[in-house]
Amino acid sequence: MKSSLPDQIQVDYHKANSDNNGHRNVTGSQETVQYPDSSSVRIWYNQETIPYDFHWHTALEIIMPVENYYDVETQQASYHINPDEILLIPPMEMHRLIAPESGVRFIYLFDTTLVDKLRGFSNILPRLGHFVLISRSRYATVYEDIRAALTQMRNEYFKENQYAELSIFSLLLTIYAKLGYYSIEKEQFPSRHPLMQKEYTKKFNEVLSYIDAHYADNLALDDMADFVGFSKFYFCRLFRQYTGLTFKDYLNFRRLKVAEELLADRTLSITDISQRAGFSNISTFNRLFKTARQCTPSDYRSKYAGNLFSK
Repeated sequence: MKSSLPDQIQVDYHKANSDNNGHRNVTGSQETVQYPDSSSVRIWYNQETIPYDFHWHTALEIIMPVENYYDVETQQASYHINPDEILLIPPMEMHRLIAPESGVRFIYLFDTTLVDKLRGFSNILPRLGHFVLISRSRYATVYEDIRAALTQMRNEYFKENQYAELSIFSLLLTIYAKLGYYSIEKEQFPSRHPLMQKEYTKKFNEVLSYIDAHYADNLALDDMADFVGFSKFYFCRLFRQYTGLTFKDYLNFRRLKVAEELLADRTLSITDISQRAGFSNISTFNRLFKTARQCTPSDYRSKYAGNLFSK
């Protein structure tokens, strides 16, 4: 099918995905994302009308309707995505997809394993660790840039340019950076003077970087408050304001991200992984993992982790 969209060059939307029938590979609550050979990205021109019940995958997913709406439900919220909106679905989050009787949307799927390890990524992780609905009104200063980056991504992908994947991931990093800077622009600490806002942003980025480097240690709340020179009460309030999570919840969130990666290494036992990720005991690790991922670490490993690095 040739493009008829105003922001698209004339491209064939099906040739680039000729290795795949366009249907999602969902078994139970897990989806195995099938990337093209030796690739880490799949972009679909999607016209499916079938729904997909609650499931999760290790890919970052971005949904961008262009004709008619698209609905996504999580266990906490519902998103009715219109053609001028963009939804980011983080890896490992349970969600359900509900398509209208007709419509078109672009669906982007990325293996961000290497990108997630880049310096500074932990500083924007709180914004990307949950569903993000990007609209022109809510993200006014960065919306057009993000939309343009996604449009260029799919042009590169469907034209099958030689360096398409390099270009696509450079554009993804641009989107990450835009969202990171936007979080500063929107004033995380609105009751403070602009200079104080920047100082607090710097301090809490340092906290997140420290957690990123020392998640396996026994990180105490009092010590982290001392690290930035705040009282425990003040630190807790500002940390939650900056990340949207309590210090304990963020630390567990970060440790679970590490555990997910380690589960791909079948030479490590579940106990080893629990310890390396920083959990005090295996029962706590199992409980938190099952609550967050709807399966045990062992189930995750047997059903999914083996596909993490196989394309």
